[in-house]
Amino acid sequence: MRIVVSGTHATGKSTLISDFALLHPGFAVLPDPFELVDESLGSGSVVAQLRVSAERLLDPALPSAVIAERGPLDFLAYLAAFDELGRSGTAAGLLRREAPLAAEAMRKVDLLVLLGPEDIAVPEEEDPELRDATAEALLELADDEDLTGGTRILDLSGAPAVRLAALEAAVAG
Repeated sequence: MRIVVSGTHATGKSTLISDFALLHPGFAVLPDPFELVDESLGSGSVVAQLRVSAERLLDPALPSAVIAERGPLDFLAYLAAFDELGRSGTAAGLLRREAPLAAEAMRKVDLLVLLGPEDIAVPEEEDPELRDATAEALLELADDEDLTGGTRILDLSGAPAVRLAALEAAVAG
């Protein structure tokens, strides 16, 4: 099963993935693309992360048991949020340009796990306005079957143990 755990920043993705991986050592863990992309790219970093997240899902050598931190929809959501908040004059064009690659990659995903920001408070330096706008955009994008390709979606909230139990149930059943 190929699982992508999505959500805006500071929503518990890393915690859920590490807890899941401890119970499922046979699953390969794909890190947040942020760790693989040069931050100095500025806004280009979002597109670079989108491409990393998509290309690794499209890799024919990708194992069948994978849990990935973030997928291409995460980065489309950041582009949509940047556009909504007026923070980038190019975000809408980048969103349209990158959507086909994101859709192609999402067809390789069996389960998309969405984590919302409502359970975790963040300080101002985490940019709560961007966080909320991105979360809203991610939910809208996840509802677009042209982008998700019919991927099963699991929307999780609550404490880490509750989220893990729900993911376990989804994987088992």
